[in-house]
Amino acid sequence: MAIKSYATQAELLLRNYMHADSYALCTSIIGSICACKMVYDLSQVISAAYLKSYSRLSKLKKIEWNNRAISTFHAIFITTMSLYFVFWSDLYSDDRFAPAITLRHSKLSTFPLGVSIGYFLSDLGMIIWLYPSLGGLEYVAHHLLSMLSVIYAMVTGEGQIYTYMVLISEATTPSINLRWYLDAAGMKTSRAYLINGVVMFLAWVVARMLLFLYLFYHIWVHYDKVMQMQTFGHCLVLGVPSVLIVLNSVWFWKILMGLKKTLAKRH
Repeated sequence: MAIKSYATQAELLLRNYMHADSYALCTSIIGSICACKMVYDLSQVISAAYLKSYSRLSKLKKIEWNNRAISTFHAIFITTMSLYFVFWSDLYSDDRFAPAITLRHSKLSTFPLGVSIGYFLSDLGMIIWLYPSLGGLEYVAHHLLSMLSVIYAMVTGEGQIYTYMVLISEATTPSINLRWYLDAAGMKTSRAYLINGVVMFLAWVVARMLLFLYLFYHIWVHYDKVMQMQTFGHCLVLGVPSVLIVLNSVWFWKILMGLKKTLAKRH
């Protein structure tokens, strides 16, 4: 019975995918991968031409430098789009005459998800290629879970609001990358490094801790709508944020300890 149930769900996913605007979906993913390559190359050219600290880096550090430029670019884009859809767009407003909030989607809301999939594929490829230099198993798990949720939301159109809530957590990425850049440039003792550390801490509290609490509260309030999703869908809605908030809490503790250490040295 269980095997038959999973087979039926797989059929539904495939049918939904065939009825989707496959051209737009493929375009967003392929375009995103190409954009990642373009940003990587631009970072390499601009950094080599204008930043002396870049030329002193090892080959591996240069790769990570350029790879972080890609993640910063993606973070700015997807955070902007996620904030728009979750808080400003009327697509997910509480309108009792509209379809269930967990089932609403549009071509505009689906396109950025394809962009994120392209980025996650590119970044995961880099992580695996240079493993573990760019990140350990926790990064691989984070990317796989994120891609699974984003692909499901993009293909089926279900649970997009919760996918965008989770993607808002990318707002912490620019400050994380800037911290790495300042360290690599030998500016770990600078005022900019300290200020960025405080900003990173506050951004993490808001985007990866408090926002996740709001997400769970939203799920609880709209639980009847969540149950209207396919079984695999509401398992993702409940399971993925639960795993991610554990990872976020572990990383939050490391950030907090690092900030305390830096402030203690300053004092």
